[in-house]
Amino acid sequence: MPDAIRIPVIDLTPWLSGDGDARAATAAAVDTALTHAGFLLITGHGVSRESRAEVRRAARLFFALPDAVKQRYAVRVGGRGWLGRGAEANGYAEGTRTPPDLKESWTVGADRPTGVPETDAFWFQPNVWPEDEVPVLRTVVEGYLTAMRSVADEVLRLMAAALGQPADFFTRHTAHPTYTLNVNWYPGTGVVGEPLPGQYRIGPHTDFGTVTLLDRQQGRGGLQVYVDPADGGTGWEDAPYDPDALTVNIGDLMARWTGDRWRSGRHRVLPPPADAPSEDLMSLVYFYECDPHTTVAPLPAPVGRVTHNPVDSSAYLRAKLDAISLG
Repeated sequence: MPDAIRIPVIDLTPWLSGDGDARAATAAAVDTALTHAGFLLITGHGVSRESRAEVRRAARLFFALPDAVKQRYAVRVGGRGWLGRGAEANGYAEGTRTPPDLKESWTVGADRPTGVPETDAFWFQPNVWPEDEVPVLRTVVEGYLTAMRSVADEVLRLMAAALGQPADFFTRHTAHPTYTLNVNWYPGTGVVGEPLPGQYRIGPHTDFGTVTLLDRQQGRGGLQVYVDPADGGTGWEDAPYDPDALTVNIGDLMARWTGDRWRSGRHRVLPPPADAPSEDLMSLVYFYECDPHTTVAPLPAPVGRVTHNPVDSSAYLRAKLDAISLG
């Protein structure tokens, strides 16, 4: 099965046009893509290249600060602020012991309290900003968060149609959702050192939530997606790239919700390549989920294919975040 079919670029313009046939064709293409690899690319999403570039420029100003300054904003996985080198190892989420991921991250997320203290304490922590060092970061990132939530809800409506469900099948559970934006910096070996055996910029894993929206840069030490040979794949393959597109993949909660009709997209980010050790990349990774403590139960057959036990979304997500946290 050729890459263009397995991980396609899908233009949202026909979906947004309101034409019934165009919307149905787009939904069918989404169903096919997510059934095979759990990944697709979308264009026509309305988020400009310049707005994405602005986030990168501001984040680079922060990452260029001395470690002693960045340490003021250091947090553990699930917090709001700076995740330094050695803070996480994503391979642990699938039970694979790997060295720490070769990256730094600036992480922000949902911060509007629900009024339930035990929920707000973790899922709706206040965002922290380096106002003195990089004041522009807050402005551009908050704008990007607003845009990403709008795109994520539209993608969920499209996914509902792809499953033959009502338009609000998923978005009825995103009135006050949890979400996180990680700005991931993947510096070269001059910063992170030579990779250890089995060490990646991000180790092999699946995401945990409903849908992830990724704006990435192309590189030799870049994103790879696992495509099952049973589906005509070759195992680990370089992800397709389009500078105008956002890469979309579903996470574990969405896979469970569909009764494994759709696959949680397994992926990794390769270490700095030996022939380009100074390669420096940055990704904007928006993890979207659902309202806290949503009960995620699989769609029945014939849509769903596996009958999972229902899970509490918050308990499931917290366990995964704890699994990848080091130190």
